[in-house]
Amino acid sequence: MSKVLVTHQLPGERIHELPDHCEMNVWMGPGLMPSDALRDELAGCEGVLCLLTDRIDEALLEANPQLRFVSSMSVGVDHIDVTAATSRGIPVGNTPGVLVDTTADATFALLLAAARRLVEADRFVRGGHWRVENAWSPEFFTGNDVTGATLGIIGLGEVGQAVARRAAGFDMRVLGWNRSERTVPGVENTELDALLAESDFVSINVALGEETRNLIDERRLALMKRDAVLINTARGGIVDEEALAWALSHDRLAAAGLDVFAQEPVQEDHPLLSLPNVVTTPHIGSATLATREKMADIAAANVLAALRGEAMPSCANPEVYQR
Repeated sequence: MSKVLVTHQLPGERIHELPDHCEMNVWMGPGLMPSDALRDELAGCEGVLCLLTDRIDEALLEANPQLRFVSSMSVGVDHIDVTAATSRGIPVGNTPGVLVDTTADATFALLLAAARRLVEADRFVRGGHWRVENAWSPEFFTGNDVTGATLGIIGLGEVGQAVARRAAGFDMRVLGWNRSERTVPGVENTELDALLAESDFVSINVALGEETRNLIDERRLALMKRDAVLINTARGGIVDEEALAWALSHDRLAAAGLDVFAQEPVQEDHPLLSLPNVVTTPHIGSATLATREKMADIAAANVLAALRGEAMPSCANPEVYQR
């Protein structure tokens, strides 16, 4: 019977079907599976069901020639060397589509929180600073209007389109940029630099790859309005974080809402964490119980298909089946 490594205890129903089809080895913790444990436990396994925190690189694949499939409980697969996997005929499963609305909701939650300075205001009240002498004033915690503003969406995939639909409810003008031409109802296509220059809010919803790494760099941040707000619920490496921290701390940008960082967990001394005009969350864009259960079910379905010798229903490198 095939042996499959599952790098974390998972929710959902379909994970419970795996023991009927394979010898399943589940990492029980504590915490996330360390890289050395992943290397050791993967020995002899034909498959692995992993998380986005598990690095599946070429060296790991080289050390495990018996591995014939990888299934990740994630949409993005930048933690997996997909090129190396494809060259070895290894299908890489992912979980697209299921977290679209959940992530779009999180995007707008960050947008509204950053625009209206909700986290600053919450800290102000909890810190005991709201007193009779400063109970209210015309400029008290003033932020940015969202209704009627211009929203620029970088990446018009499913999440970007879902963000655009939410923007319509706020009567926003929506600009969009995508690496390939894509027409989306209610979205004006434009060049990236023009989008940055015209938008009051910018939402990053593009995948991380070599073409998009540091896509929003110092030059492009300088194109944005001084009172603009940047939101990132995609991947941290898309934004030059040092340049973003400089812009936010030198009155070159009003605020930012970030669910992702280039290095996760983010370092405690990261310059962005000390800024009052930054709202941060720990990569929880898809964090609802229902969505996580659906993601786990899709990841398990990919494993079950691979064990049967069938094509994964959700595969990031479907070309492996044409070899």
